[in-house]
Amino acid sequence: MEHAWGYIAVFFGGLAVDSIPVFAPPAWMLAIFVVTKWDLNPWLAAAFTAAGSTIGRGILSRYMPKLTGKLFNRRENDNIAFLGKKLGGKYWTAFTFVLLYSLTPLSTTALFTAAGAARVDLWPILPAFLLGKFVSDGVLIAGGRGAVRGVEDIVQGNGSPQSIATAALGIVLITAVLFIDWRTLLERRELRFQFRILKGRG
Repeated sequence: MEHAWGYIAVFFGGLAVDSIPVFAPPAWMLAIFVVTKWDLNPWLAAAFTAAGSTIGRGILSRYMPKLTGKLFNRRENDNIAFLGKKLGGKYWTAFTFVLLYSLTPLSTTALFTAAGAARVDLWPILPAFLLGKFVSDGVLIAGGRGAVRGVEDIVQGNGSPQSIATAALGIVLITAVLFIDWRTLLERRELRFQFRILKGRG
């Protein structure tokens, strides 16, 4: 029963976090904590997290267009307009775009704000987002759990080459997701770091 509550917790964590546009940590952070505490299956937890996030982003797309002028600057609103045009295309074009976008560490707040502002059909968007988030969250949750367990083994004096490598890999993965400026990297092929991370990510 305790395990069931863990999966319920990550579901509602994803729902809550991705229903709000700013000042929210990524849902996978909460999932790593819960998965480690209750020894959950990371990929099953990722499925529940992604499901909650998908519902949350659907909710976000409905009310965010009314707030864009107040919350975002001109550059971000231009980005939202650009995304709206991308989402208004043919089914498979929109599906592929959202899937690939969701696989990156870029925030999807603008993506779903654009969907709401352009009043596009969410049918091709939500399944693509669900699939992309499941894969990306699964990698991060599994990596984060491996990092936590590896560090615990090292601290307890039970560290093996495998646990050390697992911990190092997980830490590098999470650090890269949190602190690399992925938009600059993907658009300009320039590696930059950012250290303000509490702004609507994931």
